[in-house]
Amino acid sequence: MTLTTPLPIFDGHNDALLRLLNSTAADPVAGFLAGGDEGHIDLPKARAGHLAGGLFAVFCPSPEKIDFGALRAAGGEVPMPPPLPMDAARVSAVRMISLLFQLERASEGRFAVCRSAADIRAAMARGAMAAVLHIEGVECIDPELDFLEVLYAAGLRSLGPVWSRNNAFGYGVPFRFPGSPDIGPGLTEAGKRLVASCNRLGVLIDLSHLNERGFWDVAELSSAPLVATHSNAHALCPTPRNLTDDQLRAIRDSNGMVGLNFATGFLRPDGQMNPDTEIELMVRHLDHLIEVAGDTHVGIGSDFDGAMIPSTIGSAADLPVLVEALERHGYDRPLLERLGTGNWLSLLERTIG
Repeated sequence: MTLTTPLPIFDGHNDALLRLLNSTAADPVAGFLAGGDEGHIDLPKARAGHLAGGLFAVFCPSPEKIDFGALRAAGGEVPMPPPLPMDAARVSAVRMISLLFQLERASEGRFAVCRSAADIRAAMARGAMAAVLHIEGVECIDPELDFLEVLYAAGLRSLGPVWSRNNAFGYGVPFRFPGSPDIGPGLTEAGKRLVASCNRLGVLIDLSHLNERGFWDVAELSSAPLVATHSNAHALCPTPRNLTDDQLRAIRDSNGMVGLNFATGFLRPDGQMNPDTEIELMVRHLDHLIEVAGDTHVGIGSDFDGAMIPSTIGSAADLPVLVEALERHGYDRPLLERLGTGNWLSLLERTIG
């Protein structure tokens, strides 16, 4: 039973485009719009769970299969594949970006690609799902940044310089438990140029997979708020993918943002990828993020379609389960509205315009 009036949610990160890229369906775009059993996000699931929009990630997979089995028990580490060649990354990136625009065209107004916070607000007001193009790990971009200009013209408004796989721009954090994000050097010279260009264009820089030295490089170089679209609290789950309290305070001080990641391996104190994970752990992480970063700097960054999530939230349709848990915990309606959409929209106004 729903305990509260519907709460719209803007989500800082999903991998729905990668799922569609890998789909064996004859028409994955039609499947997304019509809904079905596959995946965490499609249009009917989003409407059922009041998912109003989000950052739709383009993640270019490695040819080598990545085995996350080591993280099903504490103490494991997932070997990362070698760097992804730019040409291979560009092929899959263009295909996923094409899927995003095919969704918009086929949706008959129900799905909108947005280039500004005003676009997002307008889409939400008319009941359309608001999608912002994001790239997670920019192997498809050349070090000279020529392709960045092309992508910006196509609608790119957010990027993460690296996924956990190292590239020409910086160094990612490994999938390891336990571990610190303080691993290796920071941004390369190309990565530093990328930060400057993103600031010039108005492209959000996502720090979620960047190592700690790279995080502090961005903090020193960037004039924009610091943002980690889908990360949790290292103090509660000591994986390198989560943020230390010092990083959370830097996000607060920059008027930035962190989005709660639903991945069980980044929620559980034992670091296990296990769907039998209590929703109370999500509440505890939100409590900690709010305590350290402040309640105007925290939102949702689900990692839907890109991670193993708690079985109590089987898909976007079940987002009200989290809302009800937060309400039982004592979060009032104004705070829920900030966590749902208000903080993200305010942040996007400060970054992409």
